[in-house]
Amino acid sequence: MVVPASTYRIQFNSAFTFREAEIIVSYLADLGVTSLYASPIFKARKASPHGYDVTDPNQINPEVGTTEDFDSLVEALHRRDMGWLQDFVPNHMAYDGGNQMLMDVFEKGRASAYFNFFDVTWDHLRENLRGKLIAPFLGSPYGETLDKGELSLEYTDAGFQARYFDTVYPIKIKSYAVVISHRLELLKLRLGEEHADYVKIVGIIYTLENLADETESAEAHNAQTAIIKELLWNLFQTNAEVREFINENVSIFNEDRDLLDRLLLNQWFRLSYWRVATKEINYQRFFNINELISLRMEDEAVFNHIHRLIFGLLRDGKINGLRIDHVDGLYNPTEYLTRLRERVGDSFIVVEKILELNESLPSEWPVQGTTGYDFMNYVNGVFVDSASEPSFTRAYADFTGESLDYEDLLYEKQKLLIDRHLTGDLDNLTYVLKKISITTRAGIDLTWIGLKRALEEMAALFPVYRTYTDGEQVSEQDRNYIKEAIEKAKARNADLVRELDFIEKVLWMDCPAHLSEDDKRLWLSFAMRFQQFTSPLMAKGMEDTTFYIFNRLVSLNEVGGSPGRFGISVEDFHAFNKARAARVYRGLNATATHDTKRGEDTRARIDVLSELPDEWERLVGEWSEQNRKHKRKISGEEVPDKNREYFLYQTLVGAFPFSRRVDEEFLTRIKSYMIKAARESKVHTFWLDPNHEYEEALVEFTEAVLDHARSGEFLTSFAEFQSRIAHCGVFNSLSQSLLKITSPGVPDFYQGSELWDLNLVDPDNRRTVDFDKRASGLRQIKERESEPLALIADLLAGKEDGRIKLFTIYKALGARNRLRQLFDEGDYVPLKVTGIRSHHVIAFVRCRAKSWAVTIAPRLVASLVTTGELPLGERVWGDTTVQLPGNAPDAWRHVFTDQSLNGKTSLALSELFRHFPLGLLAGE
Repeated sequence: MVVPASTYRIQFNSAFTFREAEIIVSYLADLGVTSLYASPIFKARKASPHGYDVTDPNQINPEVGTTEDFDSLVEALHRRDMGWLQDFVPNHMAYDGGNQMLMDVFEKGRASAYFNFFDVTWDHLRENLRGKLIAPFLGSPYGETLDKGELSLEYTDAGFQARYFDTVYPIKIKSYAVVISHRLELLKLRLGEEHADYVKIVGIIYTLENLADETESAEAHNAQTAIIKELLWNLFQTNAEVREFINENVSIFNEDRDLLDRLLLNQWFRLSYWRVATKEINYQRFFNINELISLRMEDEAVFNHIHRLIFGLLRDGKINGLRIDHVDGLYNPTEYLTRLRERVGDSFIVVEKILELNESLPSEWPVQGTTGYDFMNYVNGVFVDSASEPSFTRAYADFTGESLDYEDLLYEKQKLLIDRHLTGDLDNLTYVLKKISITTRAGIDLTWIGLKRALEEMAALFPVYRTYTDGEQVSEQDRNYIKEAIEKAKARNADLVRELDFIEKVLWMDCPAHLSEDDKRLWLSFAMRFQQFTSPLMAKGMEDTTFYIFNRLVSLNEVGGSPGRFGISVEDFHAFNKARAARVYRGLNATATHDTKRGEDTRARIDVLSELPDEWERLVGEWSEQNRKHKRKISGEEVPDKNREYFLYQTLVGAFPFSRRVDEEFLTRIKSYMIKAARESKVHTFWLDPNHEYEEALVEFTEAVLDHARSGEFLTSFAEFQSRIAHCGVFNSLSQSLLKITSPGVPDFYQGSELWDLNLVDPDNRRTVDFDKRASGLRQIKERESEPLALIADLLAGKEDGRIKLFTIYKALGARNRLRQLFDEGDYVPLKVTGIRSHHVIAFVRCRAKSWAVTIAPRLVASLVTTGELPLGERVWGDTTVQLPGNAPDAWRHVFTDQSLNGKTSLALSELFRHFPLGLLAGE
């Protein structure tokens, strides 16, 4: 197995292609990165910014580069002994005209080789969804859209198609007869009954009307389809009368709404208003996104087809590992990962899996670990001062006038998401549960309405993203999660106890002995579908709603995080790392990804606020009074309200440029972000129903507070405070980088984050990265390595340019690469810290045989230094000492300063942090 020592995430798209990536290979190798970590590189929707809307997983995305470009990049990586970790999407594809497999289903129905590829309930209980795949993409109700002439029929070399603006849907082959037999007597008059081409047209119609049923002979059906399409197109091209006749018929169908309506209603798809999918749906989506349709990856034929290219790339050694996207969206993740492991041998595999802070990855999954959200939230949490929680909670409540309880808010927003976006999915679950209930004595009297309410309540209170039942045995961990949700639901809904008890029985697979095997399979199917339901509900209800409302300390509102938990103790961080080291953990250690809500250094700055609760409370109150004049009232309410205003001030604290100048680019970014955050919160405005008046007022306020001419008093006060936060945030960021690199796991770097990462949520974090600037900075550092103390002094003096972070990463990665086995497999031993500043230090040792490395990182430095002062020397650290194990070496080399230190039993931080505010010591 090729295990990367570090990974560097690249977001490929038309603006950053294989050719651009090849240019930076040498830079990444010099930085110490051992593996390129690529976003999806497979054919996707046109101009896709991210590549997750795949249209063909067996073709390289031409917008990213040619096969030759790809091979050239691979060769460049191999020349520098670098690997390739590939992000792969097994869960879904784009619901798009470019998805030729889906279009083949629309044209051929059950005769299509891909009919069973997509997760569609063709035999849906609702009559209007039965036998048709709903296509919920119309901008207005179907009837209105038809009457406005926005739907039309057309004929091209691809055949007859229904068009809606730029989207086309192929008409099923039997419907060709409906179009070309219309006014057929007219063509007969024009050509004559004996004309060879007229005879061919009649023959085509006869063949279509008697075409073999798709389910009886798919092969014959498809062969005849191909012949008919080719023959008809040849006639259209070669015979002017036939061409005119078909064009006239197409025009007639487009003018006669009834004709077109009857034609469209007889297809394998059902065009509908996009809002319909929130209430009625018969396909599994990615989250609640209509444009992404799930695959039946549990079907081995689907599995083999979708993975054909990726398996070839692994076999040929062009890539070395896989990052499996959204594993929780799969019907059966355990089966999928087991099958994947059987096919890829000992290839490196990590999964995108959100774990709650105390949740474990299923032990039976044959993977190396996760993509690192669990690490990210632990390492971020140690820079939050937990002792300030009461003060921060009070300050937040006093400012907003609301006492928000996180768990109650999450429950409320989960229910909102079900009502607004997932009602159709919940109905589908309820139908299955009702079918189960009537086969048992305990459930026969339970009503459909009662079961639906109980399912909604339980799902809204589910404590984790999902469980992983895939057979009659339910794990103890999963039973506990189900039990917890059931008990919470009962506490809130005493009238649903019987329904909830029944649901618990079904999810625990506690089947009555008399049930048939078919009935037992139905129980299992329900349990597995329920598991698929809770994952998008949690993601959208928590990450994309509650995280934008519960604004107590927004740096905690991160993917995989728990804003209700105010920080992580050093002891808990050590326990997390020790557990990883014990099982030789090889998952990723992330601090920023393409999905994170904030850049890693934006987050590190906001953490500093937790150390200054009283000053923060006072200043926010003053700023609000100064800026109140910029608010507009809508329906008697000020915009923004206090909660949104509180969110804005924290955002500015985190993202404000070091220059402290508000240029047009920064202003545009903040305005766009505030609109996105407001829509995500789903309080005053929504993605599906934007409140433009509210949004205009919010943008006006944002512009006003960032305009020095109108808000000079505020900006002067804010800039003074923010510069202190930014100063302390630098040391949080440096410590975070060091902890990421030296903790058990594989350090992962998001593109560009080797300099200050002050990004916000996507698309802000997908902006173009200036790699020339980074490569130039690294060259300057390497040129001065022989004079480390002078170099460090200069880098600290100019810390605003980010090269001090680049230096930290470069030196720490170099040490990790030199001591590869130590960091891959070494023990993890927390070190005791004594003295006046012991609370402000994280220290641990990694050891393997005679090889040792000690990590010492500061935390919570706001109380240790003033603005501009560095956390160095005896004045700051006093008598603080790190105690070493009895068998530790007595001679150490400081990786950053290249100095020798002696310390058999202890290390004095006043000496260790004399020149540089981090310690990474190597010894034998």
